[in-house]
Amino acid sequence: MKRVVVTGMAGITSLGSDWASIEANFMAGRSGIRRMDEWDRFTELNTRLAGPIDDFAVPAHWTRKQLRSMGRVSRLAVGAAEQALQDAGLLGNPIIRDGRMGVACGSSTGSTDEIKAFGNMLLNSVAEGLNANSYVRMMPHTTAANISIFFGLTGRLIPTSSACTSGSQGIGYAYEAIKFGRLPLMLAGGAEELCPTEAMVFDALYATSLKNDAPQTSPRPYDNGRDGLVIGEGGGMLVLEELEHAQARGAHIHAEIVGFGSNADGQHTTRPEVSTMRRAMELALEDAGLEARAIGYVNGHGTATEQGDIAETLATHALFGARMPISSQKSFLGHTLGACGALESWFSIEMMNRDRYVPTLNLDHIDPRCGELDYLRGEFRPMHNDYVMNNNFAFGGVNTSLIFRRWA
Repeated sequence: MKRVVVTGMAGITSLGSDWASIEANFMAGRSGIRRMDEWDRFTELNTRLAGPIDDFAVPAHWTRKQLRSMGRVSRLAVGAAEQALQDAGLLGNPIIRDGRMGVACGSSTGSTDEIKAFGNMLLNSVAEGLNANSYVRMMPHTTAANISIFFGLTGRLIPTSSACTSGSQGIGYAYEAIKFGRLPLMLAGGAEELCPTEAMVFDALYATSLKNDAPQTSPRPYDNGRDGLVIGEGGGMLVLEELEHAQARGAHIHAEIVGFGSNADGQHTTRPEVSTMRRAMELALEDAGLEARAIGYVNGHGTATEQGDIAETLATHALFGARMPISSQKSFLGHTLGACGALESWFSIEMMNRDRYVPTLNLDHIDPRCGELDYLRGEFRPMHNDYVMNNNFAFGGVNTSLIFRRWA
């Protein structure tokens, strides 16, 4: 078995595209959530809240030919991947193009402008807005394919279109590909572009926040006064590398991935199951060869939905007990769906390496139905941990758990 380390990390969010900017907003208690006045035309959509990236622009050096196949979700993924490769010292290095590097990446869906154009064809029998690249921008594996093509990666390509676990499954499957000796380098993560259709998915389930006139007060993960989730967007990517390969080239190592667990509820498409959530965490611990007491912090999924918050925290309490510190950065960014597993893994590593942990924003009154845990709220929490866990749970009953180890 090979050891797997993280040598590059990057992300694009509504609060910035580098850790210093994002952390400054975290420390200031400033969220990326705003009222979406542009959604007023959707009269049957109840929520008006989202976490958009208002200042995203493609880099000037990207060519028109490169951009043709990329909708917004792919542009966010490729942008994060480029920054992660730069952080790893691999951008432009020919070793990423000789078969040694692959990609594992996903999103909930492809770009919805293309879905709209195909829908217009079916409804009105016209091909307006459709061209040779329309499907490539729409297809479920558009992020992984575009990353591979943009950087000329010829290793294995693993698409992970599994809603809210797309990013964490991307990291987990990339980790396994390296661990089992298939190749030494992987780009791994996920992305999501903001679309009102995503808000409507949760609106139809009565699961969106309706605090439309007070956007900075929502979402409220684990809080007794929460009223639902808020959709966000973003892209997050990690460069994973076999340890000896990284050491041979003198790479800076951010952390080691030591555990990955993934399973399915096998019960209901949208109702989470406590027992299988717990089992996913246990699988990660078993993979890492660790006991539960080794974990010092859990980065929770924390969507601010009633069923999700309660099930997740009951599962976490059942495994770790009341002593476990937990928080959710979705309170600042909203639910970035396919991107959240990658972004929250990045945040987990940054927090572990700096010994300061981000609290959950808007967590004023802990829901007594949630599991008894050490909920971080208010100020940053100083802690020194050797191991942290990041958990994500998705529609379809998909559960993931990742464990990262501090690199001394």
